[in-house]
Amino acid sequence: MGENDLRKRVPKTTPITNDYEISSNVLGFGINGKVVECLSKKTKQKFALKVLHDNPKARREVELHWKASGCRHIVNVIDVYENCYSGNKCLLVVMECMEGGELFQRIQDRQNGAFTEREAAQVMSEICSAVKYLHDMNIAHRDLKPENLLYTSPEPNGILKLTDFGFAQETHTKDTLQTPCYTPYYVAPEVLGPEKYDKSCDIWSLGVIMYILLCGFPPFYSNQGLAISPGMKKRIRTGQFDFPSPEWSSVSQEVPQTPLHTGRMLKEGEDHWPEVQEEMTRSLATMRVDYDQVHIKNLDHTNNQLLNKRRKKGTENL
Repeated sequence: MGENDLRKRVPKTTPITNDYEISSNVLGFGINGKVVECLSKKTKQKFALKVLHDNPKARREVELHWKASGCRHIVNVIDVYENCYSGNKCLLVVMECMEGGELFQRIQDRQNGAFTEREAAQVMSEICSAVKYLHDMNIAHRDLKPENLLYTSPEPNGILKLTDFGFAQETHTKDTLQTPCYTPYYVAPEVLGPEKYDKSCDIWSLGVIMYILLCGFPPFYSNQGLAISPGMKKRIRTGQFDFPSPEWSSVSQEVPQTPLHTGRMLKEGEDHWPEVQEEMTRSLATMRVDYDQVHIKNLDHTNNQLLNKRRKKGTENL
């Protein structure tokens, strides 16, 4: 990376209002801050503005997202400002505006249906392009989920992109991670244990996303109305999940052999998968049995209708 690239990653200290009109229209909420709409005064183009309280954690999030935003399947960071906002010292991150909504919403729109295998293969290929890009840069995202995957437009050909680097962490070949940050439905087994883990935790989350795409509900859930229960932890740690009918009856037989990789489904994206499959295998082989206190993401803003589908299915089978 050249000197010019490094210089571009220094936040501007000039007022953001010199360059953008900031709207009160809230587009969404990330782990560490809200996202509002803004408009370039020069081009009149619409962008998304993420507002973060300026602290070391926020600076890490901005740095890693900015560093990775050259990927076609990662939301692009346009500008970063170090300003006061609503009386607080903040980092203001201007990003491309993703007008196609969340992958989560597209799953919801299927109601009780699911994506076809071809559709799921296309989605997974795009997500894995982003994950491979991050892992090649030794960045673990640690919060892969449909809510953090956005489309550029509502059209069928909209590009899917990864966002929200609030849990992201830089790691290197011999480095491991220890802070247990996650969203319960997608957490890898090793993250629930007291031992250290690595960027392969993202690969487990990919498998969970693929499962949801193919049947419309998550493989792991709590029966007790909790974000994560002891029983749910046990099922995740031991890899106990099933492929219930009728949702899985029309899916090709190769799929249940692994929640992540099949030759038939992922043939079109096979160039991205050797490294992913290797990491998935290692992740499954090193599941942790013990666990300790963990820090779980607040799910207050999470729409859990996918979980309701799973609960409804379980009730029907009683």
